[in-house]
Amino acid sequence: MAYACLDLNGRTAVVIGGTSGIGQAIALGLAHAGADVIATGRWLEQVKAIAVEIEAAGCRSLSMTVDVSDRASLERLLSAALDSFGKVDILVNCAGRIKRAPTIDSSESDWEEILDINLMGVLCACQIFGRHMLQEGYGRIVNITSLNAFPALHEVAAYAAGKTAVQSLTRSLAVEWASRGVCVNAIAQGVFPTALNSELLQTARGQELLMRTPMRRFGKAEEVVGAAVLLASDAAKFMTGSVVVVDGGFLASGVNQ
Repeated sequence: MAYACLDLNGRTAVVIGGTSGIGQAIALGLAHAGADVIATGRWLEQVKAIAVEIEAAGCRSLSMTVDVSDRASLERLLSAALDSFGKVDILVNCAGRIKRAPTIDSSESDWEEILDINLMGVLCACQIFGRHMLQEGYGRIVNITSLNAFPALHEVAAYAAGKTAVQSLTRSLAVEWASRGVCVNAIAQGVFPTALNSELLQTARGQELLMRTPMRRFGKAEEVVGAAVLLASDAAKFMTGSVVVVDGGFLASGVNQ
């Protein structure tokens, strides 16, 4: 029996939120594994820049923006992908938003804005691209969540609620689509420095997060790539409904490190 390898040659991937940070690293990682990759986001300049990097890796790409809060935008993205590549085999949902505030003071509009992107955007993308995958009888969906879907972190309740819901959605879709060739999994990332949290990580709160990470350092974006390539490949064809944690041991450590 041939070993199901990590080679993604002949596959087409869409990475939503793939123009910066972890999404960008995953998009490039999928390309280096052989996939044609459409890395998309809201800003055309960033989309074009990542497309150049993907093509420099010897793979095809497409420059197209998307707004995950706009269903029609996601439908146009799928249509453009099919016109250019004929299929979409892999979907990575990496777009997200976070806002730190005491929950008692959080407005409904703040919650709606965060959940619209972090949860409903994932749902819409899974529905739109998942329907195509179900018709093809093959698909790999990878949703990016957070360790904040496990322990509660301070003053980010809306973000935590959305990420927890995405993990539940991942399991539900996995159960519904498992017999039809579409695997749906998630990656829960630990603490990775980004433009959104750089100031926080310099505070006492950031030092607490560092103290609770057994590796005694924060993650690097490229350290999520291996898990993403695995879940996008046929090496993981018997994995669905799983949440792969990439956190330097944070969840394993408890609270007494």
